[in-house]
Amino acid sequence: MKTDSTTWSTEESADIYGIKNWGADYFSVSDAGEVIVHPHGNGIGVSLRKIVDGLTDRGLDMPVLLRFSDILDSRIKLLHEGFGRAIKDFEYQGHYRGVYPIKVNQQQQVLEEITEFGARYHHGLEAGSKPELIAALSYMHDPEAYLICNGYKDEEFVELGLYACKMGLQCIFVVETPSELELIIDRSKTLDIAPNIGVRLKLSTQASGHWNHSGGERSVFGLNPSQVCDLVDRLKEVDMLDCLQLLHYHVGSQIPNIRDIREAVVEACRVYIGLVNEGAPMGILDLGGGLAVDYDGSHGDTEASRNYNLDEYCVAIVENLASTLAESEVPHPDIVTESGRATVAYYSVLLFNILDESRFEISDLPTELPENAHELLHNLMAVVKVVSLRNAQECFHDAFYYRDEIHERFKRGTMTLRDRALAGSIFWHIITRVAKLTEQMDYIPNELRKLPAMLADIYYGNFSLFQSLPDVWAIDQLFPVMPIHRLDEKPTREVVVADITCDCDGKIDRFVGQHTTRDSLPLHNLTDEEYYLGVFLVGAYQETLGDLHNLLGDTNVITVEVDREGHLNYSRELEGDSVADVLSYVEYDPKNMIRRIRKLAETAVRNDAISAKDRRHIMDAFESGMRGYTYFER
Repeated sequence: MKTDSTTWSTEESADIYGIKNWGADYFSVSDAGEVIVHPHGNGIGVSLRKIVDGLTDRGLDMPVLLRFSDILDSRIKLLHEGFGRAIKDFEYQGHYRGVYPIKVNQQQQVLEEITEFGARYHHGLEAGSKPELIAALSYMHDPEAYLICNGYKDEEFVELGLYACKMGLQCIFVVETPSELELIIDRSKTLDIAPNIGVRLKLSTQASGHWNHSGGERSVFGLNPSQVCDLVDRLKEVDMLDCLQLLHYHVGSQIPNIRDIREAVVEACRVYIGLVNEGAPMGILDLGGGLAVDYDGSHGDTEASRNYNLDEYCVAIVENLASTLAESEVPHPDIVTESGRATVAYYSVLLFNILDESRFEISDLPTELPENAHELLHNLMAVVKVVSLRNAQECFHDAFYYRDEIHERFKRGTMTLRDRALAGSIFWHIITRVAKLTEQMDYIPNELRKLPAMLADIYYGNFSLFQSLPDVWAIDQLFPVMPIHRLDEKPTREVVVADITCDCDGKIDRFVGQHTTRDSLPLHNLTDEEYYLGVFLVGAYQETLGDLHNLLGDTNVITVEVDREGHLNYSRELEGDSVADVLSYVEYDPKNMIRRIRKLAETAVRNDAISAKDRRHIMDAFESGMRGYTYFER
């Protein structure tokens, strides 16, 4: 049932949820009040609600992770075309070679599609472990793409990479610690295979943002300039300096300020020139990751945003390289970036339904206090009667003061339980009135801006934060959250979204706002119709980092393709974990568990606690539960 549809527009919904700011042309709101995904960027789109209806008709339950292959294809295309334009404009002589860091999202489908979509650009891969290297070798067979090997390396890791070189792949070992060089030298001589060597540099430049510890002179990985010189000397000693081809650095996963990107490029370029002057052939400069995603749509220098766009990022890198190299006769190197987050973030959307709600409700305000009421209760009641726009902040402070005094007296036994209950009711009436008055304020004091969150209702979503959105809990990552339908109706509830884990941390209470973050989300009243929320830009890191909190497993995963005519195709369907699956992950044997329950039930039959027919129903329910989805099923 619609409310306020005559006075509320979908444009207003788009503004509230900021979709025009963070949607990057991939997401919009239709006139029918539904979120539309445009997998190719602008142009043809399809309603997320239509996709959900198609899934439920096919018998799939919420929650579900949607993957949009066409968005992944678009992201790779935009990245290469952006660098292509900058290279042409500045007459840069090297090539751009994108590289995808597998750790950002290691799912098989992601890796397969990146190598498929990136083939026309010779888009490569970065492996930071032996399993990732094996996965990369299985899917990337392009002799012109780079396979960058970062991270710690043992003999087996190095030998696999050397065999890749022998088979014609451009596999490059990046030396992260001084000890790794000797291992590479030893195995290459033993196998008689010339290695391609790179070195990771610790820059003095340190970026701002959440992951700034990745850069700087005290970063965990990489060699300082003195150690880089030692590496050069050692390669000269063993007559292998001709193997040194790449300089790599990494100053952060999400760099919000373009200035930091420029400064890092210039510093690394100086070191690159120095290595060429030492006699190393070089040829590749790997800038690592850092291309940020504008999660909150603010286009600002914040942890959840960036103050540049893709074209400005490409220009900043190419322009600074070209101008710095112009002072020397050093040939222009190929440019490599490991832009994983920006490549896959837009690729995935988490959808879930709301199961239940908990409303913020307060008792009716008494018309008068009991005759023997404590003086503090009278004082609190007096505040209620004088709340106005002029003194709202003062009343806010008074309410907290009197309530806290009453709590202290209750703890000491000088006030009764009913006194405390009455104080709570009066207190929340004051806070609710002050919150309402903030809507009329030209300037809202900081302490009053938290009131909507204090008064927010709770909507319980059919998902696990720890499985599907672990960064929300672990590092306060901000993701856009909004309803995918009913956007032609005015949202009338302020809400915090909780998951179905029995954990107080299992909630989303920071949201993208119009101009800043907010502590509650405007949502609609629940009706008999299912209410669906989407969490957007979740393609980077969330799937692999998810855990089994409360033994809630992987969600259903559906790959959606939309052709240029708008035809919808569900191209891949991966069923989420069953209860038996997740129990086996934590070392239970489902068959043994069924035997144990069967024994328990049979004992109950012998003791006349249940009938034989009851036993059959119990075992059917137990075995059905084992096969079922770990999430709530309708």
